[in-house]
Amino acid sequence: MVTQSRIQVGIVGKPNAGKSTFFAAVTLRDVKISPTPFTTIDPNMGVGYVRIDNCPCSQERCNPRNYIVIEGVCFAPVDFIDVAGLVPGAWQGRGLGNQFLDHLRRAPALIHVVDAAGSTDEEGRLVKPGSYDPARDVEFLEREISMWLVSILKRDWDRVTRLVEFSKREIAEVLLDKLAGLGITRGQIERALDEGGLSKKPPSKWNDSDFGNFGELIRLYSKPIAIAANKVDLPEGEEGYRKLKSLYPNRLVIPTSAEFELALRKAASKGLIRYKPGDATFEVVGDPTPQQKIVLDKIADFLKKWGSTGTADVIKAIVFDLLKYVVVYPVEDEKRLADRDGNVLPDLLIVPHTYTARDVAYAIHTELGERFVAAIDVKTGKKLSADAPVTNGIILKILAR
Repeated sequence: MVTQSRIQVGIVGKPNAGKSTFFAAVTLRDVKISPTPFTTIDPNMGVGYVRIDNCPCSQERCNPRNYIVIEGVCFAPVDFIDVAGLVPGAWQGRGLGNQFLDHLRRAPALIHVVDAAGSTDEEGRLVKPGSYDPARDVEFLEREISMWLVSILKRDWDRVTRLVEFSKREIAEVLLDKLAGLGITRGQIERALDEGGLSKKPPSKWNDSDFGNFGELIRLYSKPIAIAANKVDLPEGEEGYRKLKSLYPNRLVIPTSAEFELALRKAASKGLIRYKPGDATFEVVGDPTPQQKIVLDKIADFLKKWGSTGTADVIKAIVFDLLKYVVVYPVEDEKRLADRDGNVLPDLLIVPHTYTARDVAYAIHTELGERFVAAIDVKTGKKLSADAPVTNGIILKILAR
């Protein structure tokens, strides 16, 4: 049985941008959804799924244990945390901002749900659609997270100075001890120090500009963000998405309608339609009311134009583009692609692209990693050494003592 922990993704944004609707759509958890700021106070936790197309289950009759399969498409679980809306000054505690930001400590990536229709101001209050610039939300939220990291960094900075300048410890090592609770790695710290020109600068000489630059860089590397340009079902939302896409050409900006995805997921759960998250179409199989049919027809036109509601695309982008994870299917019987009980492709692992065959063994179970001898790429029959990197979609048999 695989013991690997799941990926955690934070859902962030200002109040009333559609965060809770997005969360409800991807997890089918009942949460408070209201057109008023600060509907969410305590964080919502739930399990959603990342869609994996072209999985072996499209050809094999599998018996999934830690994932699900719908019509030949695999869906692997991901933990989501929907934190309360953030407002300017959150890092200083405004709107309970520090408390809300602390909920994101362990999340290695974030989805920023932006009201692309510009129908809410910076506080989340309703305004005329198109009257507010959604780009302002991108700028303010990323600054809030960077400054939150800086505020943590500055706490007891005298101790950092003493350890580096008098005890002669490496600054990367000292900062790792300080920031490890945020899920930040030594490699990310070293990269931020190098690019900020701070590797050799004594901590006692750091100024506000140095802290600010380091905070932005460490946020960029340790908490990468995908932008969900939400409410593109509105004319102003489409315009806002186009603007965001042009302003941030090198960023992941994905058009979404969390409201339409939630409607589809609920209709599917009630047996009105047949639909998989991420599909470009759905099939009506029940008997919707006239009002439901009007809504479904509207959503069908939207899907025809956009190709999906975008929510599944955002999750895929986070897992496979920003975090660069790969999918591994461990098996014990390479001929039947099964475990010892004959279950075909029972488990699915999502691991960093830097993982080796031995790393995968450890992800399955510590004892298996310690007894690792070699692995077999089942598709090619090739034997892999401990340091051989794994590739996306690989079916892997671990050989152990």
